[in-house]
Amino acid sequence: MSRFIILLLTLLLANCSIDGSNEETTKNEDDNTTPAEVIDYSEITCSATYDLPIAEVTIPEQSASPSEIAYMTDGVKTVSSAWQPNASQTFITFKLEQKSLIKEFVISWLDNTVAHNFDISTSFDDNEWHSLATNITSTANYIIADRINLSNSAQTGSYIKLQLNGDENNQASGIIEFEAFGCNQEAAHNIELIDWYLSVQTDEDNNGKSDSIKETALADGYFDPRFFYPSADSGLVFTSSVKGYKTSTNTKYVRSELREMLRRGNSNHKTQGVNKNNWVFSSAPSADLSKAGGIDGILDVEVAVNSVTTTGEDYQVGRVIIGQIHANDDEPVRLYYRKLPNNSNGSIYIAHELLEGDDTYYELIGSRSNNASNPSDGIPLNEKFSYQIKVVGNQLTVTVTKNDNQTYTQVVDMSNSRYDEGGQYMYFKAGVYNQNNSGDLHDYVQATFYKIDNAHEQYEF
Repeated sequence: MSRFIILLLTLLLANCSIDGSNEETTKNEDDNTTPAEVIDYSEITCSATYDLPIAEVTIPEQSASPSEIAYMTDGVKTVSSAWQPNASQTFITFKLEQKSLIKEFVISWLDNTVAHNFDISTSFDDNEWHSLATNITSTANYIIADRINLSNSAQTGSYIKLQLNGDENNQASGIIEFEAFGCNQEAAHNIELIDWYLSVQTDEDNNGKSDSIKETALADGYFDPRFFYPSADSGLVFTSSVKGYKTSTNTKYVRSELREMLRRGNSNHKTQGVNKNNWVFSSAPSADLSKAGGIDGILDVEVAVNSVTTTGEDYQVGRVIIGQIHANDDEPVRLYYRKLPNNSNGSIYIAHELLEGDDTYYELIGSRSNNASNPSDGIPLNEKFSYQIKVVGNQLTVTVTKNDNQTYTQVVDMSNSRYDEGGQYMYFKAGVYNQNNSGDLHDYVQATFYKIDNAHEQYEF
């Protein structure tokens, strides 16, 4: 037998079993089976709470199109972006982008005039489910969206099941938006909160006005996923819907906004007045300079506006105030971001209000017009930018810096604005002050702040 034949037989035997069958362990071309998915059942422990992105929504035996089903997680909280099930008994499965520790939910119902009944459970594999909350009934005739806090029953999972059991009239429960909150890693921001308090649109103390979260509680970690919470990328998220409780009977709009408190939790200093809690212009009378907590001021902010309203009166759509100097009753400056529904970029402008007088507007980027064209140098949603509000004496300077380092500056001479009169005190504000009260109930503004630094000079005798 030739060496060639012997070599050939050797190679053939090396690739065959004793009974002649192929021992190849790789998948055949005609075999469509795949290895079973390896499920990670490990638990997550993290203390943060932030928005958990949802990758996929499925509804068994549902005739609605995928685009209609996606309305529940598209970030649009208007009636035109709602999903209505065919039956009162329906369950929905939400697949998270990442396995997470699931802590809270916020549900915006299509019909807020009735109570809705539902259960929530979670799973690692979309097969074996563990109950998170059962026999839940939403609040009827509410203004603020429902918050479901799991308290000590938070669980790790990759899937969430929402079992809809009909409303109080046994009708199907439509949903505008479903939001999940929790964490899959630690997240922290670098914003010092001890010298601010926060206004939110709830009224827990039943005084008819919005609640104020005082300095110490804020610095100790207060959050509410409907209004104010840390982001996974180390920012602070502020959200304000169209409707809610307001800070006073004189204001028209709802806000989630910080108010500067130089007293840093020392309640011996009153909130209002020329005192150690507030600051004055260096052009103020010397008696006020010695009593104030600071003189002149600088507010440095880095922010990204994430959402603006798209419904309501033309003059209100798309606008939000993201920074202010507030005096006793008037506002030396308000900083606006505005993006119209058909524009991809937003404009920036300011308003300067004379003491007991009218507003003068200054456009820094684009136009504030209700019919403004898309500003080519404008700022799109979710793009970070910086602004600085600075006062020295009677000179106000507002500077906006885009992420490409292009800078826009407006200087306002306040010599005749009367804020240098005795008794006028100042404080900075930062957050989202929704300038729309005519849109859909759940329509909202949102911005994430990554830096909020305030500084003042001190009086020298």
